[in-house]
Amino acid sequence: MTFDEVIQKRRSNRRFDPEVEVPKEVIEKALLHATYAANSSNMQLYEFHWVTSEDLKKQMVPACMSQGAARTAKELIVVCGRRDLWRKRVAWHKALIDKDAEKLGEQTKSIVLRRRYYEKLMPWTYSNDGFGIFGIVRRIAAFFIGLKQPIYRAKGNTQQKVTVHKSAALAAQNLMMSLTAQGYDSCPMEGFDEVRVRKILGLAKGAEITMIVAVGKGTDKGIWGPRIRVPFQEVVKVH
Repeated sequence: MTFDEVIQKRRSNRRFDPEVEVPKEVIEKALLHATYAANSSNMQLYEFHWVTSEDLKKQMVPACMSQGAARTAKELIVVCGRRDLWRKRVAWHKALIDKDAEKLGEQTKSIVLRRRYYEKLMPWTYSNDGFGIFGIVRRIAAFFIGLKQPIYRAKGNTQQKVTVHKSAALAAQNLMMSLTAQGYDSCPMEGFDEVRVRKILGLAKGAEITMIVAVGKGTDKGIWGPRIRVPFQEVVKVH
C-alpha cells in the first residue's frame, strides 16, 4: 500500500475475526517499526508488553472493561512510558559518546555537544526529588533566563509525564500503521483499569500505561460507521 492508502485504511476496529490468527512475525515487525518512531531526545523512555499467554489475555479482558476489541483480540500490546529509566538511557548514550570519542577525539564539536546534552541537560530535565522542589527550581531558573534569551522551560512532574507519554504514543502510532500495512487491524484502548493491568502483568513500579493496543483481523462489525472529523479549517491554522 502507498502511505495514503495506509492512512485511509487504518481504523480503530472493535471486533476481530476469531478464525484469523496474527503471525508472530507480523507483531515482531510492527514492534520493531514502533521503536523507529520519533521520540524526545532519543531517550526512548517506553516499553511494549506483548501479552502472548492465553491465560493472561483472559485476565486482561475484564481489566479492559470487557470491550469488544479486548474480547476478540488475537494479540494485546500494553504501551508504557518509563520516565524512571532516564538514568539508564543517559548511561547508554554516554557509552555511545565514549566510543565515538575514541575515534573522533574528545574535543570534537559533536562529542562536546552530545556530552553537554546527555550529561547535563537530561539530568536537569528529568531529575525529580519526589517533593516538587526540583520542579520549582527549574521554573524559577527558566523564568529568569527566559527574560534574556529563548530557553526550554523545563518544569516538574507533570511535564515529564506528558513528554514521556507523547513519545510512547508516537511509537504506538507507528505500531498501528505497521500492522495496517501488513494487512491487520488494531484498536488503541484507553478504557482500562490500570491497577488491575499492572497487577496482571507484574509491571514495574515506574511503568505508566499510555494505552493498550488490541490486534487482529478486523471485521465489518468492528467499524462503527464512517470516519467523521471536524472541519479541516477548524483544526488547521495557518500563520
